[in-house]
Amino acid sequence: MKPAKIFAEHESLILGSGFIVLLLVVWESIPLWYTLPKGMALFFTTPSRIAASFYQLLLDGTIEKHFYISAVAFLAGLGLSIIVGLPLGLVMGRSATLEHLLDPYVTAANATPRIVFLPLLILWFGIGIWSKILIVFAGAVFPLLINTYVGVKNVNRVLVNVVRSFGANEWQVMKIVVLPNSVPYIIAGLRLAIGRAILGVVVGEFFGSSHGLGYMIASAATNYKVDVVFVGVAIFMALSVILTLAVKQLESRLASWRPEAAKSF
Repeated sequence: MKPAKIFAEHESLILGSGFIVLLLVVWESIPLWYTLPKGMALFFTTPSRIAASFYQLLLDGTIEKHFYISAVAFLAGLGLSIIVGLPLGLVMGRSATLEHLLDPYVTAANATPRIVFLPLLILWFGIGIWSKILIVFAGAVFPLLINTYVGVKNVNRVLVNVVRSFGANEWQVMKIVVLPNSVPYIIAGLRLAIGRAILGVVVGEFFGSSHGLGYMIASAATNYKVDVVFVGVAIFMALSVILTLAVKQLESRLASWRPEAAKSF
């Protein structure tokens, strides 16, 4: 296979990976061509030192212990937000009564910074896993709910009327027209929810936990362990990228029925 064809088929991956490698090389070489001031040198690190710290933390089990706690809070909170946000967004978009009843509360809760709920959650549930799960849920549920609701409201009314003219009930309208046409909005909401869920994990573990990657980062920063801070940041970044790519793959599968023009929207 010709190099030009390989590049054309994998352009996004090659350019993205190449740019990351270039940034890492420049970062690693900074101490070689620039003498950092003593104050800055104390808080500066390089990719090789971060990798060495990651390997050491991996060997002694520190990452495994903290990652497990963070993963449980993240997955449980995000899963709960999907269970609540997706159906609620669908029914709010289809029911004017529920829309009028719930929209003021959804709007107010979405506009409120999630961190203000953390002290109450810690008081009610302690510094255990449940307070973190609920702060993750509070951050992730609204992007998914609101995007789903907007997707339902933007469904073509003509399609709905056509399906109804063939005798379809509300459930069949939802399954045949509403849900498939709302997929792009739901996927966009899910991508936003992933980012909010990770932020919720970090915030919850910064202020209300004695375990987890967020706690590891906060503890390392307090002790001026910059390498360990970047290890935690890198893990969260890698998790975000992996989950976002997984959601993109899901979108490609769910949107396989759509016309090419619609897929590129």
